[in-house]
Amino acid sequence: MRGEVEWRSARLRETRDLTADIRLFALEAAGPFVPPAPGSHVQVAVTIGERADVRSYSIVGPCSDGLYRIAVKLLPDSRGGSAYMWGLKPGANLSVSTPRNHFELTRGRPHYLLLAGGIGITPIYTMALALAEAGADMRLLYGCRSAADLAFGDELRARLGDRLRTVVDGSGEKLDLPAEIARMPAGGELLVCGPIGLLEAAKRAWAASGRPVGELRFETFGSSGRYASEPFTVSIPRLGRTIEVPRNRTMLDTLEAAGIEVVSDCRRGECGLCALRILDTAGIVDHRDVFFSEAQKASNAKLCACVSRMAGGSITVDVAARG
Repeated sequence: MRGEVEWRSARLRETRDLTADIRLFALEAAGPFVPPAPGSHVQVAVTIGERADVRSYSIVGPCSDGLYRIAVKLLPDSRGGSAYMWGLKPGANLSVSTPRNHFELTRGRPHYLLLAGGIGITPIYTMALALAEAGADMRLLYGCRSAADLAFGDELRARLGDRLRTVVDGSGEKLDLPAEIARMPAGGELLVCGPIGLLEAAKRAWAASGRPVGELRFETFGSSGRYASEPFTVSIPRLGRTIEVPRNRTMLDTLEAAGIEVVSDCRRGECGLCALRILDTAGIVDHRDVFFSEAQKASNAKLCACVSRMAGGSITVDVAARG
């Protein structure tokens, strides 16, 4: 596990819309301020209907004024966390954790290539500012569906100049990842955050380049997949249960709400603790984790219940299978 979480009461000081569906929240936490390192995140206690839950959000910027800033994208397939956050008004009270970091920025590399897709810019933005401040050799590639979706675009252009390249899908622009990786000097590090498709493309290009695996670093978020979220059913023969998983809820959340215990930790598709053995499927398994390899995903032997789901249809699993 990843250690105890230290919770503090906090107040929402202000909000600012960065794009039509990305909002910046400035949070003032009680107690001594804990400066966040680049790549850090805070956990926020949210309420989904009448159910208490937790969401993780990357900390944006250096927070030199003592406020933690997070950017939240309002998602159409939201499990409820983003809708809850967008419903908060300045002055609202909430609970947040002290900063935690599973996506640390290493120092002293000869070069850094930063790659962000969509809302994945949140940790990458902070890393880019820190590297620019340190005078490091770096470049940032930032992809979005449209120019209107480029959160922090103006700030990044002002700080990075020609070290920033934006790639807008709607304008027909394409990113040649193998070529970008080939430009990197030996010992350079690639840091990636974005949807699962972007991460998989980066991992394939990195593997093909022959560079050391440890010099590719990435973070993901569990809302992304190859297919749009749809309701599906999950059956557990050992328990004689069949349960409907709604479009906006994960399999793990749904099983827990039904009283079925599943061991879990990260709830982001990274640690693999919630992996369930697949017995049968009727439909397509949308693997949204970064724990299993491509070959393991293709075998459809297991899936991470915290993020992965069916693209419609049904799945039969064994919740007792561990190991």
